[in-house]
Amino acid sequence: MAVLEIVHYPHEALTTPAKPVETFDADLAAFIDDMAETMYDADGVGLAANQVAVLKRVTVIDTGDEDGPGLLEIVNPTIVARSEEPILWQEGCLSFPELFFDVKRAKEVTVEYFDRHGAPQRIEADGLLAVALQHEIDHLDGVVYIDRIGQVDRRLMLRKYRKRMSERPASDA
Repeated sequence: MAVLEIVHYPHEALTTPAKPVETFDADLAAFIDDMAETMYDADGVGLAANQVAVLKRVTVIDTGDEDGPGLLEIVNPTIVARSEEPILWQEGCLSFPELFFDVKRAKEVTVEYFDRHGAPQRIEADGLLAVALQHEIDHLDGVVYIDRIGQVDRRLMLRKYRKRMSERPASDA
């Protein structure tokens, strides 16, 4: 396993929709393992393939909840149901270091996907897991979380983000 390089906004992979996975093989399994290692190394809750500049519909999620499902390895996910009730959650993103703000999402979602072997799966989630699923699936669709806030807030957040990124040592950027 290897730790992959996480790309930062405005890298083009972050705003490019990923393509569905068609082959479930050892290469896919190794990529999923590398993604999980990368997510854990970065202290993240989720990581989409776009964030490591690979345009495949693959994401890994682990909310760290003792009662949760543990590591989810998700291939070709689709949100098939979402609650009308919203939830406001302070989100961060590994591709936007140190930038956190409130995003409105569906409180509950149902997601259908395939595991690393191509077996169909379904998960119903609420709270942090629902937020993480929506966040990571957005990445796979080429949508970043700043796209989910108003224009004024977005401009302010991007200004703050650019300032922070310009102040980081070159090895961190």
